[in-house]
Amino acid sequence: MKEKILNALKELRAEGKRNFEQTADLIINLKKFDVRKESVNISVPLPHKFRDYKIAAFLENKSSVIDTIKKDELRKLTDKKAIKNLLKKYDYFMAQASLMPEIAKTLGKYLGPGGKMPAPGRGVVMSDDENTIKKELAKFEGSLRIKTKEPSIKLVIGRESMNDEEIAENIEAVYKAILPLLAKGKENIKNVMLKFSMSKPRKIVLS
Repeated sequence: MKEKILNALKELRAEGKRNFEQTADLIINLKKFDVRKESVNISVPLPHKFRDYKIAAFLENKSSVIDTIKKDELRKLTDKKAIKNLLKKYDYFMAQASLMPEIAKTLGKYLGPGGKMPAPGRGVVMSDDENTIKKELAKFEGSLRIKTKEPSIKLVIGRESMNDEEIAENIEAVYKAILPLLAKGKENIKNVMLKFSMSKPRKIVLS
């Protein structure tokens, strides 16, 4: 698979550079996949980090290591526009366990569909002390959250400035993580495409 990814990248780079750095975008189109009955919801550790995530936390007390939304501020989040602006500003959210019922009630319908709802194992902390927050933040470093909303998985998997080996290894990590979650495995995959921001997709032929 890696060799086929590298060939696709070679073709993409042959198109020449743009006047900005493009992202490398992975598209996995699915078939025989009913999003109402099946789903992929996973966080995949990537071998090569390519971006820094903006993360905020819902905590009882203000933290010096992360942007904080305190309990009283959470209760004031009733305006839809303010909530949507908050979701645009941050890639992910963490939360203190004691605040989760209120978060679910107030923001669940916004955080859930966007794949930004804190969850046990990645995003929910029992305490708001600095060491606990730092350990939980480390789980977000170099990882990619994947959640299906349609029978097509579209992800930014790297940047043009990365070398081809790094991009290929990120793609392999995602593909290998997703495959076991599909009920019919490879039979659920229609095709796999790779593109840069402004390029036409290149099909990666899988054996």
